[in-house]
Amino acid sequence: MKECVFSGMRPTGRLHLGHLAGALSNWLKLQEEFECYYCIVDWHALMSEYMNSSAIKGYCKEILLDWLAVGLDPNKAVIFQQSHVCGHAELHLALSMIAPLGRLERNPIYKEQLENMADKDLQTYGFLGYPVLMAADILLYKATKVPVGEDQSIHLEIAKELARRFNSVFREVFPEPEILLTPTPRVPGIDGRKMSKSYNNALFISEDLNDMWDKVRTMMTDPARMKRTDPGEPEKCPVWELHKVFTLDEDKRAELAHGCRTAGIGCIDCKKVLMDWIKLKLEPIQERRRYFETHGLEMMDILREGAKKASEVASKTMDEVKSAVGFILL
Repeated sequence: MKECVFSGMRPTGRLHLGHLAGALSNWLKLQEEFECYYCIVDWHALMSEYMNSSAIKGYCKEILLDWLAVGLDPNKAVIFQQSHVCGHAELHLALSMIAPLGRLERNPIYKEQLENMADKDLQTYGFLGYPVLMAADILLYKATKVPVGEDQSIHLEIAKELARRFNSVFREVFPEPEILLTPTPRVPGIDGRKMSKSYNNALFISEDLNDMWDKVRTMMTDPARMKRTDPGEPEKCPVWELHKVFTLDEDKRAELAHGCRTAGIGCIDCKKVLMDWIKLKLEPIQERRRYFETHGLEMMDILREGAKKASEVASKTMDEVKSAVGFILL
């Protein structure tokens, strides 16, 4: 039996090159080795976007298009939408009965997001209980490994605690999931900060490549290079960080670094090389994306089949949960 992996993404906007270089490239490797469940977690999106829920449907479609375009394979992984499998909400309810309120209120991510998203009314149980629903997502499939970034490791700890607490209060049902931390490259946006939709600095997987070049061309570089003849330092340049991710030829990177430090090349020359490598990566992805854009029924079949497979596993888990709690099964 293969070990089980669960991971998901919230449908809150288009996916960008940070997603591609980080989570998605990792998921592609994992689907070759593990039994993987990749979920569009739309209930999670509702926690912060309930005042604008009409946009979630379109974002779900965008995420699915990008997933299939980059190579996630429904023959190798279960690809589905969270709300299509009722076990997620059902197990969330069960876990909420034993989730310590103080533990959720002390969650530093909760406090940080309340401050950073002050323009939204997030004083709701749904937002406070985000880690409880995340735990339900994972435990529903008895996932033993969960690939997350370090910023989500606290939520994984809460999931482990809830699994342990359920097993102690009722009986042994859930394994404790392990965090699968993998090196994630820092992918800067066009302003040098971490690439993010909320910073309006992202390069999107589905973006027209000419429009992307207009963004890349105007990216900030090493501030020491005021003139073409000024030498620079690649390690101080956001463009160089993108080269590390997308320019796979080490000799070419060495050549660019030397040219920068000696003022042998200008920043535009460096950016042109970067854009060539980004195009090499994105052109086949965008071609596959165009295929699925014109094959909507095929996409819906993938979601339907994924929900069916996920529901079969989820139903068995919920039978165990209800039996452990003491409910009568019909």
